[in-house]
Amino acid sequence: MAGLAVPLWDVGNGQGLRQLAELGLALLLSTLIGWERAAQQKSAGLRTHTLVGIASALMMEVSQHGFTNVLGLDNVSFDPSRVAAQIVSGIGFIGGGLIFVRRDAVRGLTTAATIWLTCAVGMACGGGLPILALATTAVHFLVVRGYPLVFAHMMPGADPGSFEVRLTYRTGTALLPQLMETCTRRGFRIQEVKVDRLPERADPAARVLLRLEGAADAGQLTSELFQNDGVTEVELAAAGDEE
Repeated sequence: MAGLAVPLWDVGNGQGLRQLAELGLALLLSTLIGWERAAQQKSAGLRTHTLVGIASALMMEVSQHGFTNVLGLDNVSFDPSRVAAQIVSGIGFIGGGLIFVRRDAVRGLTTAATIWLTCAVGMACGGGLPILALATTAVHFLVVRGYPLVFAHMMPGADPGSFEVRLTYRTGTALLPQLMETCTRRGFRIQEVKVDRLPERADPAARVLLRLEGAADAGQLTSELFQNDGVTEVELAAAGDEE
């Protein structure tokens, strides 16, 4: 068993600058992917994607270098691909937890897919494939940010975008039906309406969340809504995961 007598801090035993650089690359790329998801106000954002990416890279490092001490010993077989296969299987639990159904609509699929992709990017970094990791990260931004802009015009049958309008208005003027009529007249379909009273304000007011769907100009809609007497605040925001 002399083959096991390896110093704990042996930097040549899969713990050198190359491995640290691979972990650093995984940290950088997974942070970029997580930042994009956080900017879109998705349920899994910066920290989740970063942790998935760096953990996947570390597990790949363990898969390649963590068992070198026992290689060559009698009655020992080693398949480095087994750890990678378990990573792919295990990440499904995180992705599955992000997918849910609400009002017959499936939510969270895109975010779950980016978790899976971040795992693959981390594995590529940990496996010593930085070019593939960089290319996959670039493809992620192309698909997530570029496809909606391109195919919204090229595919008339594509699903319209979903977003939220959050506004505050003075109550007692029956204004909400007028605001909803403005949304439908502009070509948007109302998916959800939430109204919360604001008792802490001196004048009676309410905050409304309108989840809308449509391909028309959302900026023009918010401008028209704000022009209504009684509306004091209008905010346009990305909806929750719509894919």
